[in-house]
Amino acid sequence: MNPPNQIRKIQSQGVHHITLMGADRQTSIDFWEGLLGMPFIFDQPNLDNPNEGHLYFDPGDGRLITIFTNEDRKPDARRTSTETGAVHHIAFSVSQASFWQVAKRLDARGIKHSGAKDRGFMDSIYFEDPLGLLIEIASYRFEPPEGTRHADVMIEAHKIRVARGDHHIDREHLADAIELLIERRHASLSSDRGPRNPY
Repeated sequence: MNPPNQIRKIQSQGVHHITLMGADRQTSIDFWEGLLGMPFIFDQPNLDNPNEGHLYFDPGDGRLITIFTNEDRKPDARRTSTETGAVHHIAFSVSQASFWQVAKRLDARGIKHSGAKDRGFMDSIYFEDPLGLLIEIASYRFEPPEGTRHADVMIEAHKIRVARGDHHIDREHLADAIELLIERRHASLSSDRGPRNPY
C-alpha cells in the first residue's frame, strides 16, 4: 500500500454522461425524446464500433444521455439484470408540476408504472423503458436556499434525522435543514434569531 502522501483522488465534479446499449435508432428517439422530452442533440457513429450509431440526448441539465444503436437489434422488454454490478435504475428529475402529470401521460400510452411513491424528501414513479431498464421520474419536495444545492440540504437533513433517532427522512427534517443552512449562510443584525410569536 502506498503511503497517503503518494496517492491522490480523482475529484469528480458531476456526471458527464451515461451511455446505454439501445436497440434500433427509432426506438431510442421515440423513448428518450418522444416520451421523456429530452432533445436529440447529437448523432454520429460509435467511434469504437462502426456497426453502431451513437445518439445523444439532453436530459435537461446540460449533461448527456447517450445511446449506442444498431438496426439489427430489436427492443426486448425483459427486465435488465439486477445482479451485483448491474445498473438497477436511472432517475430523472422533474418539477412537482410535471411529476403529478407523469402517471396520466404513461397511462395514455398504456405503459405500466408503480404509481407515485412517497420517499420523504421526494416523490418517485417507476416504469421500464422498451428494453427493460427501470426508469425513475423523481421530484424533490423542496428547493434549496439561495447559494446551496440539494445535496447540502440532504446532508443536513440526514444529520438531523439521525440525531433525533428517526427511521427515515421526512419533510420536517428538510425544513429544519433549510432553516439551519440559512442561519449559517445569511447574516442578520439580530443577536438572537430564535423563533418568536408576534401575535
